[in-house]
Amino acid sequence: MAEEKNIRLILEYDGSRYHGWQRQTGFPTLQEVLEDKIKTMTGENIRLIASGRTDAGVHALCQVANFKTFTHLDPMILRKGLNALLPADIFVRKAEIVPLDFNSRYSAKSKIYEYRILNRKEPDIFLRSYTWHIADPLNVEKMAACLSLLLGKNDFSSFKSSGSSIINPVRDMMKADILGPEDGLLTFSFEADGFMRHMVRNIMGTVVEAGRGKMDVEKFKKIFQSRDRRKAGLKAPAQGLFLKLVKY
Repeated sequence: MAEEKNIRLILEYDGSRYHGWQRQTGFPTLQEVLEDKIKTMTGENIRLIASGRTDAGVHALCQVANFKTFTHLDPMILRKGLNALLPADIFVRKAEIVPLDFNSRYSAKSKIYEYRILNRKEPDIFLRSYTWHIADPLNVEKMAACLSLLLGKNDFSSFKSSGSSIINPVRDMMKADILGPEDGLLTFSFEADGFMRHMVRNIMGTVVEAGRGKMDVEKFKKIFQSRDRRKAGLKAPAQGLFLKLVKY
């Protein structure tokens, strides 16, 4: 009998036409497409475990996923075959054998997300699926000051989506900063030991309100400390969000 193996995939995808990562009846999802193509290669019904379930429209530069298999196929052959079968908006950057106890989700130490805003009067039709276009000038210094308040171990209930099943809203935010603007492009980077559903997008919606002059840094601080989602800003659009890196 073949020996069980644990295969880790490093994935890159454009989430524009998918209803998020997790399988959902009646909607195209990344998990469904990948599991179906892996079955074509291995003949097995496998369960693909991702480091995190990205939402509808969210992209990944480096998503990590793993699955258990008894296939005789070498990981390099598996990678080549999957890339031949997968649609052009999903790419397997790497496939490798890892220890059986490795779990893409629970073995992760931290994740880095990026959020991209195109902050200039004119839109860019080629970036419309990958940025949030905001025509009015944003105050970068004020937004950076707001982000600095997020650093450290804190309760992020103010940015927790309603209906979330997460019991413990405490996260350790290791990085929260801004790069740019470069040709109007602002890149916000967040690193934490974990993220709740919509957490980055809820933070961004509130930070942008500060950047637009609708609140000062002190008000942002009070919203953060209130632990009340109703006091924070609207959720930012999905297309500006990228899972950049998962650290193990």
